[in-house]
Amino acid sequence: MNRREFNQLVAGAALMLPTFKGSPQTLPTPSQFHFSVMLWTIDHKLPLERCIEIVAAAGYNGIELVNEYEKWSPEYTRHIKTKMRSLGLVVDAIAGGRVTLADPAGSSKLIAQLTAHIAIAKSLDCSRIILTSGSRVDGLSRETQHAACIENLKRLSGLAEKNDVEILIEPIDLLEDKSAYLNSVVEGFEIARAVGSPHVKVLCDFYHEQRASGNLIEKLENNMDWIGLVHVADVPGRHEPGTGEIDYRNVYRKLADLNYRRFIAMEYYPTVDPLVSYKTSRLVALEATHSVPAPYKLTSVG
Repeated sequence: MNRREFNQLVAGAALMLPTFKGSPQTLPTPSQFHFSVMLWTIDHKLPLERCIEIVAAAGYNGIELVNEYEKWSPEYTRHIKTKMRSLGLVVDAIAGGRVTLADPAGSSKLIAQLTAHIAIAKSLDCSRIILTSGSRVDGLSRETQHAACIENLKRLSGLAEKNDVEILIEPIDLLEDKSAYLNSVVEGFEIARAVGSPHVKVLCDFYHEQRASGNLIEKLENNMDWIGLVHVADVPGRHEPGTGEIDYRNVYRKLADLNYRRFIAMEYYPTVDPLVSYKTSRLVALEATHSVPAPYKLTSVG
């Protein structure tokens, strides 16, 4: 799909948008797909509660948070949870990690960090915590840092198991962060397999992985058991799927073929009205897997 086709889909989706009246408007979705939005990508000028309303009105199931909750009082947290429940939304993941996984001497700091984020996650009724690897450690070999990631995550996995949460390790491409240790899902999957815990999986961010090395479909085929979450944005620009070089229709079909049953999280900057953008992106995914009922079928998608 090229940018022109995406714009045609946007126009079609805009015509199908319901008027938002305080409750989610959804279309039937395949049983294995759940959709969420990483909230930081929505216009920061909009109030938080309006952002949540947009996600619900676009027919999504969840939101993901980075640090929005850090200034919330207990009363405001309860208020937001009540509003989300009324809209049929959950917090499916929070990001929480600034200590490097690759430091052999960093386990105590990592445990303290994860302990703090587990408390936050539980307060939000969330069971998934995203961890990036952090920076490389100067003076240590790649092999030493790889082993440190494994050993540190083995220690963290015990804490995760005790609290019934899941750790999602997220590689970040080197164009985004030149200092990042973990920059491809290939090594992420190697680390997760070596840890060998059902509480440690990989966040496959298609945007980062396409920029790092591509070959997205084969990586899904070879590693589905270790994928805990996928993030969606197109390359270049981190915009809607269909505006760049990734054929997301094939990606969605492969996820469906492999019986992926977790969240598909949109983490992109909308180029049009966010409500129209997110609804269009969801409908594109459903159409690609033949899950949109006839009245809503987007015939311009090949």
